[in-house]
Amino acid sequence: MNAVVLDWASANRAGSRQAGGKGWQLARMAELGVPVPEGIVLAARASLDREPGQDVPPAIAQALLEALRERGWLERPLALRSSAPQEDSAGASFAGIHLSCLNVLGAQAALDAVRRIWDSQWTPQARAYRERLGLDAGAGMAVVVMPLVPAVSSGIVFTVDPVSGRRDDMLVHANWGLGESLVGGQAEGDEYRLREDYLRQAWPLAQRRVGAKRQSSLAGQPGHGTRLADTPADRAAQAVLTDAQAETLGDMARDAARALDYSGAGYDIEWDWDGARFWILQARPVTAQARHTYPALRSQPSYWSRGNTREVLPHAMSALEWDTGRVMAQRMLTCGFELSGYATLPGVPLAALFQGRVYLDASVIQWVGYDALGVPPQAMNALLGGPQPAIDAPPPTAAQRLRHAARIVRYLRRAAPLRRRAATDLPRLLARAQAWLEEPLPDSSAGLGARLREQFLTVLAADELFFLQGSGGGALSKLLELVEKARPGEGHALTAALMAGGEPSVTAQQSYALMDLAAIAEADAPALAWLRDPRRDSAAWGAALPESSPFKQAFAEFLARYGHRAVYETYLRNPRWREAPAYLLDSVLNLIGADAGALRARQESAARDAWQRVRAALPFWQRPLAAKLLAASRLEGRQREAARSGLDAADDAFHLTAAELFALADGRLAAPAAGRRAALRRAQMAAWAATPDLDVIVEHAQDGVLAPAAPSPRRPQNEDGAPGTWRGTPVAGGRARGAAFVARTPAEGLGMPAGGILVAPSTDPAWTPLFLRAGALVMEAGGYLSHGAIVAREFGIPAVVNVQGILDHVVTGDLLEVDAASGTVRRQQPAAGG
Repeated sequence: MNAVVLDWASANRAGSRQAGGKGWQLARMAELGVPVPEGIVLAARASLDREPGQDVPPAIAQALLEALRERGWLERPLALRSSAPQEDSAGASFAGIHLSCLNVLGAQAALDAVRRIWDSQWTPQARAYRERLGLDAGAGMAVVVMPLVPAVSSGIVFTVDPVSGRRDDMLVHANWGLGESLVGGQAEGDEYRLREDYLRQAWPLAQRRVGAKRQSSLAGQPGHGTRLADTPADRAAQAVLTDAQAETLGDMARDAARALDYSGAGYDIEWDWDGARFWILQARPVTAQARHTYPALRSQPSYWSRGNTREVLPHAMSALEWDTGRVMAQRMLTCGFELSGYATLPGVPLAALFQGRVYLDASVIQWVGYDALGVPPQAMNALLGGPQPAIDAPPPTAAQRLRHAARIVRYLRRAAPLRRRAATDLPRLLARAQAWLEEPLPDSSAGLGARLREQFLTVLAADELFFLQGSGGGALSKLLELVEKARPGEGHALTAALMAGGEPSVTAQQSYALMDLAAIAEADAPALAWLRDPRRDSAAWGAALPESSPFKQAFAEFLARYGHRAVYETYLRNPRWREAPAYLLDSVLNLIGADAGALRARQESAARDAWQRVRAALPFWQRPLAAKLLAASRLEGRQREAARSGLDAADDAFHLTAAELFALADGRLAAPAAGRRAALRRAQMAAWAATPDLDVIVEHAQDGVLAPAAPSPRRPQNEDGAPGTWRGTPVAGGRARGAAFVARTPAEGLGMPAGGILVAPSTDPAWTPLFLRAGALVMEAGGYLSHGAIVAREFGIPAVVNVQGILDHVVTGDLLEVDAASGTVRRQQPAAGG
């Protein structure tokens, strides 16, 4: 292509500055395998250095006409559309502002259309639009040129409902003929509402409305534009699309939107049906969308928080991970409340991606916890973690308190059999996953696609797992409330101590098993020598160790039980321990000499002392309830940890959505296009990694419409005004004093000496072996239900989480005092001469 006429591949590389917003989006979709008609873009630079009304400069005209002649397009009706650099962007749609010309035939007509489109950026409405948004027109105007696709019908798809704000609804507008009458508001057309069925990974038709139609069609002769006419009566009474066509179009629109942005951003997509297939003619982000939420929150901001997600998801999520993660998060955060009999509001998203990172809508979670069970917003924030403010909630009435109590009783009654059944459900699901792992792969792509679909849909239907992971705070929140009333100011610390010990969770069992492995390795001289060899090849442990090695046999058994886990295991793309055991082997070496007996004795002593203090402060009639809540809380914590699992696939697969993988296997998505999608997303994730990981993002509603999200200011670090003092949430009781050891990854933490104060951004199960050597745990993120909090309570080590910004102020070697009773961390001065 020459410097001013760009094919789709060149327009994609040139970006929106030269291809314009519309041209760049079309070029991206074409390269990513979306069914876009063939086309070219006259670059924005071609429009510069001319006055409105002037003809197209000769050199530009020659380049454009040569490109049209080479393609045989001078004899075909064309569509020429405006494509300003800011057009069809997330902040400015320019819908109806600039000119498009349809049914353009011949060289002179094409040049006239280009001139008119260029001049449309200087109309009063275009100037006013740019002025209102603070934009300028200095970058020029690109023009998209495409053969005019015959239109039996056409219309618009909104991949989210901009009127109601529901993100699980897709609206299809359809009319006979060209789409001009719909876009221009001269016809109502038909409306089809598709609602997501995540278990089927489909958008089935939920509602259809047949509207009044006026048909926009070609004028009598090619090259004479379009005309608006009444639709014949027999056709006007018919639905433009069959149900099956509407659902097929919905799938295509969703694919186009996800190809451009897999996070789920809403798109306004123009389409055409030529009698044989659908075509995508344009895609622009939805720039104005209503806020769909609970009535009590409509006047309050949405606080999107990283408090609970940064721990296990510190990095951006890939397309496949988000495809499963968004559904799992939604079910985890709602199924427990639904079990209590509370009706959650359908279509309210509880998780979202910002810069690829997962945030939870803490405003909605606070409200549902309060409205359903009476959990105060401040208490729910403590469970979640994060510095987000508490929402405003009115004092509960007597009737509401009764409803809260009834729901709590109903929840406990209904949850009990589910938790008992978990003893059989979890081994059954683990055995099924193991069977998948051991089955030979199908011989054909179609067979592999069918296998992937079965596994994917099985995971999404596993409500029993989502319940165990997402409802771990029900009994714990009420236990905290009860203890705080009995011992004001000590609720968090005493509850944390009560939770110490008991039957260990699967993560604690895994850590104890590593301690056992360390003891075996210490007594196995050949294994110990191999572990200490700095040149060892960890992946070759099976071949390196003799068959007679007790450690080899014990390690094989460990991997058979825990090999599906990984460092930051929620990321499907991360290698499992059975594939990359180096961190495990380093942990074994690090735990040699650790005393498991002393650890368990410390746990039991802390729990026993705390129970005596709580029991003495409680009225006699509340003691049985406290005991029952404690047992339920311990069970919830164990089962929350037990519900974690992961799957494996090849690298590119993680950067495709599930629907894209199915389409690739079925031959509906070409392999080169799939590869380009994966490459684009890898680059996108690398760019996201360089952006700040914000604690809270705030969305405000203005007149019912969501305003752009903005970062929330970070909470002051030293809230009590004392230099070198930080406050957080106490989640495991006790006090400790020692040298700080700052680690940002589990591997960095392996160098921590015994008794060190582990200071980390967040922790997932892979960090747990470090807890066995730590004198205390301090986390920048997290809440009472965080993995680190649960396991620290089990191990009985002092822990304070949600200590905002401490990593910016503490370095390894600083002397710290951690008071997990008050939730404070203080930097101490070394003793004189020390």
